[in-house]
Amino acid sequence: MRRYGPLLVGVALVALGSILGANSQLAESIVRGPAVVRAALTGAMAIAGIWFLGLAVSRLGGGEDDETADGAVERHGPRSFADMIRGIRLAFLAVAAFAAASAFLLGSVLPLVVALVIAGVDVAETAILLLVARRQRTDEHDR
Repeated sequence: MRRYGPLLVGVALVALGSILGANSQLAESIVRGPAVVRAALTGAMAIAGIWFLGLAVSRLGGGEDDETADGAVERHGPRSFADMIRGIRLAFLAVAAFAAASAFLLGSVLPLVVALVIAGVDVAETAILLLVARRQRTDEHDR
């Protein structure tokens, strides 16, 4: 079940985005709340976006060089396929967080629906890619 958790979360986010897109009264009540609440949500989503972006850059970037105890520099190899996929997931989650922040800042439903769809599709898609990669890796080990 743990393997399919991100896939289910992605489907749930897309479903939530669809529900909010279809039910304008519910969506408007979420994005047009009191100004203090909207400001707090805008700030929280912006901070989350910056955090996701930082994580994405660290995942997608090459490994840092480490100095060993004897003073030699140890170079890390390129990132694994799974790390790259997770880095791409984090980059899209940053985009979704920034879109959600704009929804609360502008008081508009559309960016929130877009944010949920971006996050949902990305999480579901990367979950499928990771499942396929894991399956392929186990098939190669069985040979």
